[in-house]
Amino acid sequence: QLQLVESGGGLVQPGGSLRLSCAASGFTLDDYALCWFRQAPGKEREGVSCISSTSRSIDYADSVKGRFTISRDNAKNTGSLQMNSLKPEDTAVYYCAAGLYFSDFGLGGYGMKYWGKGSLVNVSS
Repeated sequence: QLQLVESGGGLVQPGGSLRLSCAASGFTLDDYALCWFRQAPGKEREGVSCISSTSRSIDYADSVKGRFTISRDNAKNTGSLQMNSLKPEDTAVYYCAAGLYFSDFGLGGYGMKYWGKGSLVNVSS
């Protein structure tokens, strides 16, 4: 079965940290750009970060620059998103996605071939 599975979400206080992981099964992740998107209640999905297949290109949304770090391990077929200095406005369901083209990150997720089911991140005191 071709799928992505996220893990690592949960409840965290403002200023805290969480690390999301994304594991691919049934296909080789190193052929794809790996991106993270999020969707908060009542809001549209937005791109958070993306890393190219070779890790040479990385992009972040302005709202998370300096706080979030994306990485990948092609040997383990996994990726991760380290989230520091979390704010209540970071509360959302976070999705990892894999697509053939890094440039598709700017299209809001259109063009991504594989999606995880999402992991809830709740930043609250």
